[in-house]
Amino acid sequence: MKRRTALRAALGTASAVVLGGALAGDLAGQNRGPRGVLRLATGEPTAFYEAFGRLLAEQLAAEHPGLSCRVRTTAGSVDNIELLRERRVDLALVLTATARDAAGTGLFPRPVPLRAIGRVYETYLQFAVRADAGVRGVADLAGHTVSLGAPGSGAAVFGERLLRAAGLVAGTDVRVRHLPLDDAARAMRAGSVSGLLVAGGVPLPALKDLDIRPGLRFLPLAESLPRLGGREGRAGAGLEQVTLPQGAYREAGGVATIGVSNLLVCRPDLDRDVAGALTRLLVRRATSLVPGNAVGTQFLDVRSLIGTGSIALHPGALAAYRSLHG
Repeated sequence: MKRRTALRAALGTASAVVLGGALAGDLAGQNRGPRGVLRLATGEPTAFYEAFGRLLAEQLAAEHPGLSCRVRTTAGSVDNIELLRERRVDLALVLTATARDAAGTGLFPRPVPLRAIGRVYETYLQFAVRADAGVRGVADLAGHTVSLGAPGSGAAVFGERLLRAAGLVAGTDVRVRHLPLDDAARAMRAGSVSGLLVAGGVPLPALKDLDIRPGLRFLPLAESLPRLGGREGRAGAGLEQVTLPQGAYREAGGVATIGVSNLLVCRPDLDRDVAGALTRLLVRRATSLVPGNAVGTQFLDVRSLIGTGSIALHPGALAAYRSLHG
C-alpha cells in the first residue's frame, strides 16, 4: 500500500473558551498553555471517525491538560460540514471529496468556507454484499435493496454516484435505504438488504461480524474511478485505486476498491495560534493516534499532510508546517 507510515493526527490547540464557536489563543501570561474547549465532529458510533476522535481527545488531554476536546458522533462528512457552518463545532473530519463539494454544488447549494489543518489519513470505500446474493459487481445490484450509508454521510453521496456510474438509477433499478452502519448490519444479517456501502478503516468491526455470518463478498469499485473524479480529476477529489489487504476479511484480499483521503477541517476564522498548535500536534503525536482495529488503513506521512487538494490550508497551519519542515 502507498504511504502507510503513520497517522498524522491529533488535536493540539492553543487556548480559549469557546464563545459562539470561536476560539481565541490564550498565550499571554505565564506560559500556561492552551485552555478551554474544542468541539470535534467525527462520525457514527463504533466506526472509524469516532475511534479516531477518541484518540485525539486522549492525546489532547495529555499534551494540553487545560484544554478539553468534546467528541461529537454524527452521520459523517455532510453533517459535519453543516455543523461547522452552524458554528456548533470547531473542527470536523470529512472526506476530501465532500469538502470539495462544500465550495458550492447541488450537495451544498450555499457554499461553506473551509480551511484544512491537514490531510490526515485515507479510508476505503467498502461495498459489502451477502455472499448468497449472487452479486459480483455494482451493475448486478439491479433488483436488490442496499443501504448506501447513513443520511448526511459521505458514503451516501458516493453511493448514488457509484450507481449512476454503473448505469443504475437509485429508487428505480435499485431500492436504496440510508441506514446507520449498525442498523444496516442488522438488516443485512436479517436479509432485508443485500448489501451496504461504508467508508472507513479496514477491517470494520461491523463488517468483520457479518463476514462470519452470513458471509460477505466485496465488490470491486476501482473501475468506476474515471467517472467519479469530476472536473478537478481524481487527485483533486482525494480518490485513488487501492486494494483491500489480505486477511482483513475472509474473501476480500486483492479486491480493487477506492481509497478516499480525509481532512481535518475548520472554518477560516479559527484562531491562527490554535491552527498552528493543531498542526504541530498532528506532526508530533501521529503514532499514538492509530485506532487499534484499523490495520488496513493507509496512514499518510508528514509530506502528505499538506496535500489537501482544493481545500486551502489554514494560514496558521501553513506557517506551522513551514516552521517545522521548511
